[in-house]
Amino acid sequence: MSEKNIVRYSADEIRELVRQGRGRTNLERLESITDAEIEAQMRDDPDWAEFMDIDWSKATIVVPVPKDAISIRLDKDVLDFFRATGKGYQTRINAVLRHYMQERQKVDKAG
Repeated sequence: MSEKNIVRYSADEIRELVRQGRGRTNLERLESITDAEIEAQMRDDPDWAEFMDIDWSKATIVVPVPKDAISIRLDKDVLDFFRATGKGYQTRINAVLRHYMQERQKVDKAG
């Protein structure tokens, strides 16, 4: 891409453009795309390939909450496993702990 084609806007400038109806997103085109077309485009996208066969039906929206910095002792193999998954491994550990917490809360409410 040529530098002359790059345009920079602040968030406020973009909001103003959208408010004026001058946004460049073709919303009619987006609304007309079928789920099958979206899936076909995803299958053709190499960046999406590793995520295609994941069951997303139980995915939940996670709203970030403030975190506390603590010191925790984990088994070496557990820590090695998460570190091997790359950047963001602490976030993934937090997600696993959150899932466990939520499942326990369900059991506690039912029992």
